[in-house]
Amino acid sequence: MATLVKDKPRTGCINPIFNCQPCGAQFAAIGIRDTIALVHGGQGCCTFVRLMFAQHFKENFDIASSSLHEDAAVFGGTKRVIDGVKNLVLRYPDLKLIPIITTCSTETIGDDIEACIVELDAWLKENHPSRGIRVIPIHTPSYKGSQAMGYNAAMEQIVRALAKRGEPSKKVNVFTGWVNPGDVTELKHLFSEMGIPANILMDTETFASGIMPDKSSFAYGDTTVSDLANTANAFASVAPCAYEGGLAAKYLESEFRVPSMVGVTPIGIENTDKFLRQLSDLTGRRIPRSLVEERARAIDSIVDLGHMFLAGKRVAIYGDPDLVIGLADYCIELGMEPVLLLMGDDLKGYKKDTRIAELGKKAVGFEMEVILNADLWELERRLRDGMKLDLILGHSKGRFIAIDYQVPMVRVGFPVFDRAGMWKNPIFGYHGAEWLAEAIANEFFAHMEFKKDREWILNVW
Repeated sequence: MATLVKDKPRTGCINPIFNCQPCGAQFAAIGIRDTIALVHGGQGCCTFVRLMFAQHFKENFDIASSSLHEDAAVFGGTKRVIDGVKNLVLRYPDLKLIPIITTCSTETIGDDIEACIVELDAWLKENHPSRGIRVIPIHTPSYKGSQAMGYNAAMEQIVRALAKRGEPSKKVNVFTGWVNPGDVTELKHLFSEMGIPANILMDTETFASGIMPDKSSFAYGDTTVSDLANTANAFASVAPCAYEGGLAAKYLESEFRVPSMVGVTPIGIENTDKFLRQLSDLTGRRIPRSLVEERARAIDSIVDLGHMFLAGKRVAIYGDPDLVIGLADYCIELGMEPVLLLMGDDLKGYKKDTRIAELGKKAVGFEMEVILNADLWELERRLRDGMKLDLILGHSKGRFIAIDYQVPMVRVGFPVFDRAGMWKNPIFGYHGAEWLAEAIANEFFAHMEFKKDREWILNVW
């Protein structure tokens, strides 16, 4: 059947799927150790993003704001940048990197961030010459694009600013994309089993911070400025999420001749197979028996569930683009029918994405709609008009639609704030395939019991 890729059939946005570009840049920045980003804009551009991070991860993060007011629209806000950076330098003795993240207001009034950085570099050289602090610009106008595009832009601009030619390294750069710490752990596991040294960018596994005996607890990213500088000397780059890290990998390929593997998102059995095969071809490392056994266990779990509970179920998916494409592919692999994919921004490249075209070839027996620049009203409108859905895959912002129309929903992506610990679970790799299939089945089981719909099957399956 056909795959229809089309724009949302109206202007305006009701219940957006994504946040703005500066949100994505802030997520990239909190993955770097000894780094505090300065968000150049109104206080809310920082505060509400920090709130979402706190809701999702149940942790706190240091992000600063230039806290612009109305006078900046007339006189400019560059003085706020200068003062803000100086305050950060004086207050945080271990600080190594300060990204200055622009917003819609500061991009509109045209503040010259590069000129600010020239002035700040001179001040740092004169007053703190031994600290080696870098101040770099990240331009993320929030009147276009999305959090995914902001993350992609931030990764490229950070790598452009910091990557430096040096001694060749045997490490592979891994641009993780906007994924949960559980997926970072899984990527580390896959590389470790393959025997491939990895440079994780950004390493958010440490967001799962504990509470120490002295009662201190603070989440932090574990990628260092040195790790970012050494990206130019890597053996290769891997970006599982093409729209969230792909630009940085391609920049390193063009500027420093670091080979890249972009857009093979290891969600599901087939795509994890493809990811590992291409990684093996890239590095010459063999796929070990331990991963073959993980694959076997994942397939066994899927076989236990697929025919009886998953086959033929109609699914709607929304969220970050690589996540949506990967989940749709895995749903087809499970025998489900992803009939509606919602891409929440105005990026034109989706129409040329070969992965979406491949999904269309696999969509046998059902029609799949891919809506660009979509919002969650597109999902609600279809349900209101009688569209039959058996499952929703997406983040917590769609939960009221699932409740109102009594459609089972599995939380994936960002943000998830109405379920505990979801960010610790991977959806990447064979472990992720196993967990996700079982999570979907368990949601169906709970719904069967709630609706008293053939719940007796659960006694005998």
